[in-house]
Amino acid sequence: MKTFRKALIPFAFLPFKNIVYAQKKDSIPLKVRAFVADKFPQTRDFNLEFTQTTPYKFTSNLNGNELPENKVKDFHQVKANANIYFVKNRKWQLSTSLNYRYTSINTENPVSDYQQKSDYHYFSEAINANYFSKLFNKIAVYSASVSVDGSEQHFERIRGILTGLIVLKANPKTKITLGAAVFIDPSSQVPVLPIFTYEHKFDNGWVADILLPKKVLIRKNIFSNGRISFGSELDNTSFYLYRSDKTYEYRQVEINSGAIYEHNLGGYFIGTLKTGIRATPNARVFEKQESFKDYVFEAKYKPSFYFNIGISYNLFGKPKN
Repeated sequence: MKTFRKALIPFAFLPFKNIVYAQKKDSIPLKVRAFVADKFPQTRDFNLEFTQTTPYKFTSNLNGNELPENKVKDFHQVKANANIYFVKNRKWQLSTSLNYRYTSINTENPVSDYQQKSDYHYFSEAINANYFSKLFNKIAVYSASVSVDGSEQHFERIRGILTGLIVLKANPKTKITLGAAVFIDPSSQVPVLPIFTYEHKFDNGWVADILLPKKVLIRKNIFSNGRISFGSELDNTSFYLYRSDKTYEYRQVEINSGAIYEHNLGGYFIGTLKTGIRATPNARVFEKQESFKDYVFEAKYKPSFYFNIGISYNLFGKPKN
C-alpha cells in the first residue's frame, strides 16, 4: 500500500504545482510575495529535460512466476512540459498543463513482453482551476483538475483531482501549508493523500524546502546566479503497453537523492543539473481497467546513478537583477 501511495504522488502534484505558485503569487501578504519573484520558481512555464542512468540489475515476476535476474543496460528519458495560464486574478486562476515523456529501456535478456528494448511515448493534458479564499481566518486555496493521458496511439484515461490547501504561516523566513488531495480515478485505491509544505530560511543562508510527500531538500544560493540543493525528490515513469488486444499500464516510482544545481542563464531561462542515486523500489504492469495492486508483472530494481540536464523558460518568474 505504501508503494501504491507513492505511485499516485506524481499525479497529485499536477494541479498542486499550480496551487503553490498561485497562492504565493496572488493571495499571500505583500511581504511574502518576493518569494514568487525568486528566479527559481516552483512552477516552470516551459521545461525540457534529459535523464540518463547507469546500468542496473533487477528481479521480476510474471503472473506470479519468478523470472531470472536481469539487467537494464540502458535507460534514458526526455521530458517536456508547459504550464499556460488563461485567467489570473486575486480570486481565480485557470490554466492548462501539457506534458510529454519519451522513455527508452533496453534490457539484457528480454525474456518476456515487458522486458524488451522499447521506446514509449506518454502524453497528458490537464485543465486546472484554482480559487483563493479564507478559512478560519487563514488563506485557503481550492483546486479542481481534470486530465487525460495516453500514448501516441490514442487517449487512455480521464482523471480528476480535488485539492484543498490552507496557509498556516507565511512570513519572510517561514512558510507552512497543510492540505489534502482527493483522487477521482478508477485505478486508484488511495482516495485521499495529505500534503504538507515547509520552508524556512536559516541565518546562514541555507533554506529548508520540504514538500511532502514529493521532496525534502536543503538549498542555498551560490555565486551570483546559482543555487545548489541537496536531498531527495520523488518522480515517476508511466506509459501504456499494448499486448494481445489488451491495454496495460506500466508504472514505477523513482526516489532521486543527491545534488541539484540551478543557474540563471539570463532573461527568463534557467539551466538545471541533477545527479546522484536513483532508487526504484517497485514497478508494475497492470491492465488499464484494473488497479495498481492487481498486477501481471512486477520488477524490483537495484539503485543506479542518474544524471539529468534541463532548461526552462519562466515568463512569470522574472529573474532578479
